[in-house]
Amino acid sequence: MKTNETINIVFAGLGGQGVLTSSDICAEAAFRSGQDVKKAEIHGMSQRGGSVTSDVRIGGRIRSPMVPEGHADFLVVLSADQVEVVRHQLRPGGVLLSAAAIDPKRLPHPKSLNVALLGLLSTHLQISTLIWLDAIRANLPPHAYEASEHAFLLGRSLAPKTA
Repeated sequence: MKTNETINIVFAGLGGQGVLTSSDICAEAAFRSGQDVKKAEIHGMSQRGGSVTSDVRIGGRIRSPMVPEGHADFLVVLSADQVEVVRHQLRPGGVLLSAAAIDPKRLPHPKSLNVALLGLLSTHLQISTLIWLDAIRANLPPHAYEASEHAFLLGRSLAPKTA
């Protein structure tokens, strides 16, 4: 993936859901694909289940880590109650990827929702599946690899098919 276009992604959810891990994996995958990447996070009261957001900006040359308000191309929200809290970040025509897209019964582990949403996000970005899987392995402990790979591929399988 090489582009001069900037792609803005905002991850949001509650503390403990894997918002920061998701953004770390996304940034790692973009970096491994040869892109310039900047990342910023707002922890808030994350240790007590409060709101957490993390911005990832990908492109040819990124100067600032913060996604300007109303400019997110993708909004990845892990908690349904956070959708309206962060919706203002999404640009007109941007893509909202929320927990509602994933059936929790299909997840290999309850804590793998974040990686399933990454799988769904990955279908919108020109980064190979192998690079994504390498980034997942680089950011998670070995005991989580199998469930995380399964969740990632589940998310990819949920993307709308084009003719």
